[in-house]
Amino acid sequence: MYIDIDFNSDEAIYIQLRNQIFMAIATSQIREGESLPSVRALADDIGVNMHTVNKAYTTLRQDGFLKVDRRRGAVVAVDVNKAVSLAKMRDYLRPLIARGICKGLSREEFKKLIDEIYDELQ
Repeated sequence: MYIDIDFNSDEAIYIQLRNQIFMAIATSQIREGESLPSVRALADDIGVNMHTVNKAYTTLRQDGFLKVDRRRGAVVAVDVNKAVSLAKMRDYLRPLIARGICKGLSREEFKKLIDEIYDELQ
């Protein structure tokens, strides 16, 4: 798994890491049941503190993308409860859409953007 962290970004490193793992799962670079690197190994590989990786893994677990197995460590285990997923997505999208509205984006521009991103990931 290739991780590219932008240390000059305003976005927190654990968020960048979490988002890149989301992308890897969505694009099947990482599959259901696969183990992720240990917290220590991934922290060493990308040059960040172990607590940063642990925070990314914790948020992924809380969001239903990982399970922790005592023998295998962090394992991709996507929770497929669609109703819960839709509710969480609504919560994530609401402030993003509000920001776009403040910047003058139209409904059509949002739909086009979502379609483009969805197509990229498929």
